[in-house]
Amino acid sequence: MKLVKSLLLGTVAGLAAVAGAQAADLPSKKAAPVEYVRVCSTYGAGFFYLPGTETCLRVGGRVRADYLYNSPLTRQADSVGFRARGRIQLDARTATAYGLLRSVVRFEITRSSATPFGNTGTIGTAPNVAQAFIQFGGLTAGRVTSFFSNGDLPTGHMGTLRFDDAPDVDLLAYTFTFGNGFSASISIEDGLDRRQSGFIAGGPTALALTYAGQRTPDVVANLKYAGTWGTAQLSGAVHQIRAGNLFTNAAGFSDYPDTEYGFAVAGSVGVNLPQLAPGDALWFAATYADGALSYLNGGNAGTIISPITEFGAGNILLTDAYINSLSGDIKRGRGWSLAGGLRHYWTPTVRSNFFGSYMRINYSGGSDQILASGTTVGLPDFSEYRVGANIFWQPVSGLDLGVEVIYANIDPRGRLAVTNSINPISSSDSWEGRLRVQRDF
Repeated sequence: MKLVKSLLLGTVAGLAAVAGAQAADLPSKKAAPVEYVRVCSTYGAGFFYLPGTETCLRVGGRVRADYLYNSPLTRQADSVGFRARGRIQLDARTATAYGLLRSVVRFEITRSSATPFGNTGTIGTAPNVAQAFIQFGGLTAGRVTSFFSNGDLPTGHMGTLRFDDAPDVDLLAYTFTFGNGFSASISIEDGLDRRQSGFIAGGPTALALTYAGQRTPDVVANLKYAGTWGTAQLSGAVHQIRAGNLFTNAAGFSDYPDTEYGFAVAGSVGVNLPQLAPGDALWFAATYADGALSYLNGGNAGTIISPITEFGAGNILLTDAYINSLSGDIKRGRGWSLAGGLRHYWTPTVRSNFFGSYMRINYSGGSDQILASGTTVGLPDFSEYRVGANIFWQPVSGLDLGVEVIYANIDPRGRLAVTNSINPISSSDSWEGRLRVQRDF
């Protein structure tokens, strides 16, 4: 038995040795190192390092649902509109020896229906590159908020007010930083985003201006302060008015009007009011425009409450200029606006905004006339005011549930009020109510 046992143990040991030698001859795979995503806290919450780089990325977005009521002007007009909008945003930042390198892409897709959203009886879908820009040190290139506008104002309205309410435009800009919150910027911006023109049925000496091709972009400059107490900014812009109208004078000579240049200037201030409640703030903006009326309207050709479609005041509209039918010269439109608002937190999760704007537009004499039929044609001077309020509840971070009401009144001042059923020119008003559900992430 001892002999058998010894033989068995020797055999097992031999087999184990052979198996071990064969295993040592087989190729072996080394497990790849696991690369974990690292949090990047340098630029705030939500950023992480792209693996293998020193670039910090934040992926964000927004989902918004709006339900809008607008008092209809005609039987064909819809009074209730629906809108759904989705946003995806990527924000990549890298620290370099020359300063911060930042790239942002913001893509939005909107589905809107009915007259309140400009789609009478239909549904419109619009994909849009809302922003796409690069910042490198003081350089900004791409599509981003116009440097004429102060994007740091603590506004909180959902509808439209008459001031340059942070529109996005294509631009190339440079910002000089002086320290202690002060900066100055110079920006070359796409003037096609700032053209304001419209149909003129005909004043006694007025012809509608048709814009020709752009030869000079808008030039914008600002001086800005941003600090703990709030923000303040002075802005200026120059806008080219180049007509495509071929004008023929009384002698039969034809030529194009000489190119004119309009301008706009604005001042704005926002003040934090923590003494009232944490998060409270007040803001104010004043703008004057001469031949560049788009700077009174944020670059919007039309708004939800529009001077053209939803008021009973006929063909009242904004236009940068018109052509004098006697001299062939460009006559610029002029106007100014005041806008402001107050944000107040009733509780840490419930806030309200109270806001309003006033706009006054003047055209030169002879830009309009009242016909024997009582119809007013041309470009009448007018004033418009808007007032509104809203309230938001934020039950959890990033989710807003809000309602808003805006009232607007338009008055063709200095003109006779008539009641012609086809094209009445008289003081008229409109209002809108909005429900919004929005989540930012």
